[in-house]
Amino acid sequence: MRIGRWNGPDGVGEGIILDDRVIAFPDGATVADVLARGLDETLRLGRGVEPEQGTPREAVKLLAPLVPASIRDFVAFEEHVEGISASVDGASEVVPEWYQLPTFYFTNPHSVRASGEVVDVPETARLDFELELAVVIGAVAGSDGANLDAEAAASHIFGYTVMNDWSARDLQAREMKVRLGPAKGKDFATTLGPWIVTADEFADRLDGEGFLPLHAEVSINGERVGKDRISNMGWPFPELVAYAARNSVVRPGDVLGSGTVGNGGCLGELWGRRGELSPPPLEPGDEVRMVIEGVGEIVNTVGRKVPAPPIPAARKRPRNR
Repeated sequence: MRIGRWNGPDGVGEGIILDDRVIAFPDGATVADVLARGLDETLRLGRGVEPEQGTPREAVKLLAPLVPASIRDFVAFEEHVEGISASVDGASEVVPEWYQLPTFYFTNPHSVRASGEVVDVPETARLDFELELAVVIGAVAGSDGANLDAEAAASHIFGYTVMNDWSARDLQAREMKVRLGPAKGKDFATTLGPWIVTADEFADRLDGEGFLPLHAEVSINGERVGKDRISNMGWPFPELVAYAARNSVVRPGDVLGSGTVGNGGCLGELWGRRGELSPPPLEPGDEVRMVIEGVGEIVNTVGRKVPAPPIPAARKRPRNR
């Protein structure tokens, strides 16, 4: 089942998305409401939907499928780490620590964009995309989402959505030299969409280790620049969710990105491998299209580069005590 949000003749709607219609949840329920109820109850709700109900798809514009409670973004593809380390840090390597445990950072849930939007960006000379699959967390009866093992974490995976972690590589490289971040190189935009596909749709696609062998690809202005399989992750999603909840908690509405796929899932990886900016960084007017098998497609056009108010350099202080 596909669920999401849209703008239509009656304003913002939230509910079930069919091939040719959108059907609002009953009683004014929202995507956040059904995530808080959990997957089983949402599937029961979907079974009661009549296909002739709702509004024609062509009469609405899809929004981002949820307003995330938080966004964690992992770095779970070894091939991506090899390439991007050369691009950002100047040396192609996968440090031993990457293999020991998953790693993620938090990004900005307030700058989420929908498929179809024009995405304005910072003033950057190295604008990039990152093709990812993301899971959306839902409630599970009897679980508070805290300190989960992988089996319990799997039951909290409500569904999947396509994710583009837009990246300004020059900004990212500067701030990570301070050994913190990424921050301003990332937090200006994240595309999610076009909808959430519920986890039951993929139950028979999981391999023996719990990985999803889904095809993923990305193109710029109609030319494919990268393709990979989601099953090339170092950890399956339940283990990523378990790590996020480790000595912590995951809540309904949290989004967890897989990290960028390999084999051209971002330009930075290709720049690192080739030793040159080929293909060139994104510029205003470029169209980025991402497709993940069984999940959907997101498309955005790069908008204008937006100047930001200046921030002065750090003041040298006397360190008086």
